[in-house]
Amino acid sequence: MAEDLDELLDEVESKFCRPDPLRLGTVELPRGGGGGFFGNDQNRAEAKKNLRSAETFEEEDDLDSLINEIFEEPHLNKKCYKLKSKSSGNTSVRASTQGLGKSCSPVYIGGSTVPCGIGTNTSQRACDRLRCTACDFWVESYDDCRWDKSCDYLFFRNNMPEFHKLKTKLVKKKGTRAYACQCSWRTVEELTDLQTDRQLRWVCGKH
Repeated sequence: MAEDLDELLDEVESKFCRPDPLRLGTVELPRGGGGGFFGNDQNRAEAKKNLRSAETFEEEDDLDSLINEIFEEPHLNKKCYKLKSKSSGNTSVRASTQGLGKSCSPVYIGGSTVPCGIGTNTSQRACDRLRCTACDFWVESYDDCRWDKSCDYLFFRNNMPEFHKLKTKLVKKKGTRAYACQCSWRTVEELTDLQTDRQLRWVCGKH
C-alpha cells in the first residue's frame, strides 16, 4: 500500500508540481515565496494528506457497507428458514394424506345389488378400486350387465378400456355386474371373495 501511494504521489508531483531540484542535480535555496525545494515538500505533504483522506473515506464507506451486510444477513436467513419450514410442512401434510389410503380386506366382488366401497369382514362391500397385477390395468365394472359368451382374450386386449368398443359384448341382465381388465373378465351375481378365484390377479388399489 505504501509503495503504491508513493508511486501515485510521484505521478501527481511530476504532472502538477515543479521539478524537484535534487533530481536535476541542482540545489535551490529556500525563498520567501514558498516555492523551490521546500515548496515541493509542502505540495507533497498536502498531496499525501489529501490522498490519505480520500483513502480513509473509501475504507469507511466499505466498512459501512460491510456492517450493513452483516446486519441484513440474519433477516435474509430468517426469511429463507421460514420458507423452508413451510415447504417441509406442506410435504409432510401431503405425505400423511397419501398414507391415509385404505385397502379392502378381504377383497370382494359382487352383483349390482351389492353396495360398493371398502370391504371388511364386518362390512361386505364390493371393491370398486380393483387393479390387475398381471396387465397393470384398472378393473372396469358395469352394473346390470353380463359379458357375452363370445368374449375372448384378444377382445379385451384390443379394446380395453374404451367403453364404446366394450359395449358391443355387453348384454343387459338385471342384478349382475360385469368386471374386466385387459387380460381377464367375469360376470358376477353374488358377493364373492377374490381369494376363492385363484385365476384372477385382482387386488384392491386403495380407496
